[in-house]
Amino acid sequence: MSGQGTPGDEVGALVEVVRRLLADDGGCQWNRDQTPESLVTYLVEETAELVEAIEQGTIDDRREELGDVLYQVVLHSALAERDGAFSLADVVSDVSAKTVRRHPHVFGGDEAADVDEIIRLWSAAKAREKAHRDSVFDGVAVGLPALARAQKIDARRRAAMLPGSGSIEVGPSPSTAPHPGDDVELAFGREVLRLIDALGDDGVDAERAVRRAVREREELLRDVERRVAGRREDGMPRQPE
Repeated sequence: MSGQGTPGDEVGALVEVVRRLLADDGGCQWNRDQTPESLVTYLVEETAELVEAIEQGTIDDRREELGDVLYQVVLHSALAERDGAFSLADVVSDVSAKTVRRHPHVFGGDEAADVDEIIRLWSAAKAREKAHRDSVFDGVAVGLPALARAQKIDARRRAAMLPGSGSIEVGPSPSTAPHPGDDVELAFGREVLRLIDALGDDGVDAERAVRRAVREREELLRDVERRVAGRREDGMPRQPE
């Protein structure tokens, strides 16, 4: 570990770096021109790179990508403060207070005998905060990847003890042969949702499962690519792919 100060000291130094970047005098024009909307692409990319570092990378990769995500938080907060909306201090204060509220077995007088009880207390605290919502499905981010959002919605459905998709009419039966003009894409999506619902009770993370399968396929294809390149270098005739 190379940090010389406390976490607060180091975050404070990063805040100062960002302040310099946004300064009208001697700052960075590119940074000054950014908005929360223009930074969304970078935020998504940095978050995806952090996920990859956690699932496949080294400790050093994880450390670097956590820093990149933290930079995004500090930059977004600095832009908001420049516009008079809120500051990084507000963000930290809010999330700290929310974390305390949602862990009454640690910071309050409640007790939890096991993880199930912890989850119940957390869910109850969150429900009190979100009492203004009209539906249990409110708050599921539209920007989530499709598989992750589908699984999140199904988890909300199960928590609310609503009937599963198997009891809801959402179009023709999957066993029905498609006819000309049928929406094949939508039918495929429904089949994927049925599979996600079936896996939900087993605790399978659909998004992570597909990421693993895609990585596996990529490695297999890279291996094929290397072997094909090797044959070409050896002067062997190219085989039909």
